[in-house]
Amino acid sequence: MLYIPREKGQGLVEYALILVLVAVVVIVILALLGPAVGNIFSNIVNSL
Repeated sequence: MLYIPREKGQGLVEYALILVLVAVVVIVILALLGPAVGNIFSNIVNSL
């Protein structure tokens, strides 16, 4: 037990990877659904 690995930064890296994954998923969803949502809002504004 001369060498005890330090794992303080490991949790931070894991959280950062999860955050990056969530951001990529959100960007992809917005890229796919963005025009459709824009059309819905345009239709609502035009009907007012």
